[in-house]
Amino acid sequence: MRSLQSIKQRHRGSVAVIGNFDGVHLGHRAVINEASKIACKLQVPLSVLTFAIHPRQLFQQNIDPFRLSTSRSRAKHLENLGVDTLFELPFDKEFAQLSAENFIDEVLLKYLGLRHVVVGYDFNFGYRRRGTTDMLAQRATHKGFGVTKVAAVQKNNGAVYSSSRIRQCLIEGDPREAASLLGAPWEITATVEEGDKRGRLIGFPTANLRLGELLCPRFGVYAVTAMLTSGEESGIWMPGVANIGIRPTVNYKGVILEVNLFDKKIQLYSRDLRVGLVDFIRPEQKFMGIDDLTKQINADTAQARKILNQYFFSPITTV
Repeated sequence: MRSLQSIKQRHRGSVAVIGNFDGVHLGHRAVINEASKIACKLQVPLSVLTFAIHPRQLFQQNIDPFRLSTSRSRAKHLENLGVDTLFELPFDKEFAQLSAENFIDEVLLKYLGLRHVVVGYDFNFGYRRRGTTDMLAQRATHKGFGVTKVAAVQKNNGAVYSSSRIRQCLIEGDPREAASLLGAPWEITATVEEGDKRGRLIGFPTANLRLGELLCPRFGVYAVTAMLTSGEESGIWMPGVANIGIRPTVNYKGVILEVNLFDKKIQLYSRDLRVGLVDFIRPEQKFMGIDDLTKQINADTAQARKILNQYFFSPITTV
């Protein structure tokens, strides 16, 4: 559902989890799992209430892309977690002016008719984020719906599962730690563009993808897995090596993700490809010429194969 006006009677009366769910990391999954238990007990559908854009995009319009997931990939992850209905509402200046009290009375009750609300430990809502979980619980007592607050979920080392921490890991070139927080390697899904075919000329054909609205990780070379989203070869993770950056050796302008799939000859142009970052190999660098670049690519490929042989034998997780 993409607007309050489109909500039908059959969509009302659910247990709803509220949040941004950027990346749908393990902390998010803990909240959704708690909501799922409550929904089963009440014998009602499980829903998620989120927004089409992250509120930060409204208030800080000139910031660099920071999203961990697109709306499309977030919706797919939530579906895989058993969410019955996704309420993905527009977040604009008018909505941002809505008081915490009106958010409860108008959105949660009048339009959604919620039976129960589940939120994370750091949940705030309403105009200037003045709504708190305590205020939500107090109002719920008078309005006749339930509220559950899920405590912060931590790793064994005490680190809290959070989207902010995952972003920092990717910016620092630590996709393994990001994956341990996400539950799987961080992914970029985009349509493969036709490039200048320089890689093919030196024996390393690549699939070129744009990051779009997604966060830009540290420039460099990564061991990756990739999967086509449709077609005969879809549904199978394939090993590869990728470069994220501006290709300084060939003077290419603009950030691009270039993926070389090992031992595969597949038509990829104009097809959607999911690419998961497994491990960081080295920073992006400029070489004196194509021969030096080719030598380094061979070394990167060997290193990526070694990493991925271990990864496929004992992956972080599967989703």
